[in-house]
Amino acid sequence: MTNSPAFWIGYIVLIFAFMYFIAIRPQQKEKKKMQELMASIAVGDSVLTSSGFYGVIIDMTDDTVIVEFGNNKNCRIPMQKQAIVQVEKPEA
Repeated sequence: MTNSPAFWIGYIVLIFAFMYFIAIRPQQKEKKKMQELMASIAVGDSVLTSSGFYGVIIDMTDDTVIVEFGNNKNCRIPMQKQAIVQVEKPEA
């Protein structure tokens, strides 16, 4: 039974299916989630950066945002959009 070609083909298909559901599919879901997050960013949103800082977006270009940190309104830092890991929309 284990020497038949059908068994080995089924075994290989099973291994590839397992790898797809364990490695590839979750990575694709995470990538789609990040693309939706990047598309939803707008001026005035509170954001968390990958370095752990909270700030507010005050200006945007295609791939860069200017984030204002702190309460004194003097700390404005340009950074890439990919550095944003979480977005909180302001309450209207």
